[in-house]
Amino acid sequence: MVKVTAVAPDSLGAELGLRPGTELLTIDGRDLHDFLDWEFLAAADAFLLHVRHPDGEEIEFDIERPDDLPLGVAVEAARIRRCANRCDFCFVEGLPEGLRDVLYIRDDDYRLSFRYGNFATLTNLKPWDTARIKEYRLSPMYVSVHATDPALRRRLLRNPAAPDILPQLRDLHQAGIEFHTQIVVQPGVNDGEVLEASLMDLWTFGSAILSVSVVPVGLTEFSGHHKVRESSIEECRAMVAIVDRLGERARAERGDTWCYGADELYLRAGLPLPGAEIYGLFDQVENGVGAVRWLQGQIEAGSAGLRGAGWEGKRIAVCTGTSMGPLMPQVLAPLADATGAQFELIVLTNSLFGDSVTTAGLLPGSAFHQALAGRSDLDLALIPGESLNDDGLFMDDMRFELLQASVPCEVRPSKTFIDALDAPVLS
Repeated sequence: MVKVTAVAPDSLGAELGLRPGTELLTIDGRDLHDFLDWEFLAAADAFLLHVRHPDGEEIEFDIERPDDLPLGVAVEAARIRRCANRCDFCFVEGLPEGLRDVLYIRDDDYRLSFRYGNFATLTNLKPWDTARIKEYRLSPMYVSVHATDPALRRRLLRNPAAPDILPQLRDLHQAGIEFHTQIVVQPGVNDGEVLEASLMDLWTFGSAILSVSVVPVGLTEFSGHHKVRESSIEECRAMVAIVDRLGERARAERGDTWCYGADELYLRAGLPLPGAEIYGLFDQVENGVGAVRWLQGQIEAGSAGLRGAGWEGKRIAVCTGTSMGPLMPQVLAPLADATGAQFELIVLTNSLFGDSVTTAGLLPGSAFHQALAGRSDLDLALIPGESLNDDGLFMDDMRFELLQASVPCEVRPSKTFIDALDAPVLS
């Protein structure tokens, strides 16, 4: 059973009398368990829908969907499938106490992998889950591999019951499923020859593996540093050499790079980022792969539209984390040229997780407040949009509205700069 949360007016759902609280029980006699069942089974041109309204009345509708009338029914979110692994490098394990409860949820949900691109390990799949993935063709999926050697992967996941990932991938691929994959590298465990072996195992899958990213482990000051450490410059450079070598081979043999290093890997190695041309469609940009080059591309494409928009002479601060600090001047230069504004870069250390966490998206609201509290000389401050969740909360639970009310300049969240500067100019 799945509950309705909203029904759009002038929709088929509204015509049927569905409303918030209505329970969607079955389609063509099949039980509905979550949003996946609803979306896939209700996509048919004709079906029998059995519902129960909040007053207890049960109705079965014989539905034939008109082409011009949307179903218009939103259903409740699925209960998140929790992670059974205990990775030493788990981000949740590195959180301080006292944050909101939702941040401590360790998800490992194949449904969220398909829907949102969240990485899942596939260690908690039941036969019923595997059958659903195949039937609904949940492709592409995003899979955390970490290592292809079964024993070593179990060690990395701290899960002695973790199944062998290669047969899992092979079985799903036979049903037409494709994958984006990642390997989070824990130094001294799955780097070096182990990393090369894992990449070559994935290479043998051919087109089934759409991409693989290599990501250096990232820790906070609250992580278990007695159990895991971050990679050194030399270790990161060794990883880059492996990634670049295989990426070059992939471009020569398959026409795309296939194997990518996260931006953070190149930054920690002290090496320049690859050019934008190697990233193709930027399939793993949300995983920090090619994020800087993607941002530069967005600015290049949109900056011409900012000319004459009224930003001339305005003072605009750009707040970012320490990893992006050295790269930001080359990102901001075309913006300054297009707008005529004066940009000031404000590089912030992470006061919540410690200075080892350099990602801008994990900066707390208090860090932005401290940086902007006395800045009445600014016309606008841009903060990373990734630092806010859908409810407008920073990692430390500060609300964006509170930040805006407590600093003397306007603040705008932004993911591309263009999205913020394209709005009406300040008076």
